[in-house]
Amino acid sequence: MWPRVAELMIGLWLVLSPLIFRGTNAVEQFAPFDVPAGAAVVIFSLMSFWDRTEWAHFGTALLAIGLGAFAYLAWERPGPPAAQNEIFVALLLVLLAIIPNEASRPPKPWRPPA
Repeated sequence: MWPRVAELMIGLWLVLSPLIFRGTNAVEQFAPFDVPAGAAVVIFSLMSFWDRTEWAHFGTALLAIGLGAFAYLAWERPGPPAAQNEIFVALLLVLLAIIPNEASRPPKPWRPPA
């Protein structure tokens, strides 16, 4: 479950990033997207801990693709620091979202019977 914990921390970073990048160029355009996206990432990562919604981390991947596409297409390169932050966070979230929940455990057929 370590990827979900990392996603949780990155979601918190997204929520706080408008405060961290306060005073930089174009941060006002990204704040309305960063805070709800960060909150959604936190919710998806927490939902992934529950067995019934263990596939919720793929919602993080879809959200990250949209977030990265917006940041990449909305500005000329190199974009402002807030856009670069969104692109980096989006790539990191997509990479983490494809890691299975039980990545640190052996495959189910190799586990001893319960």
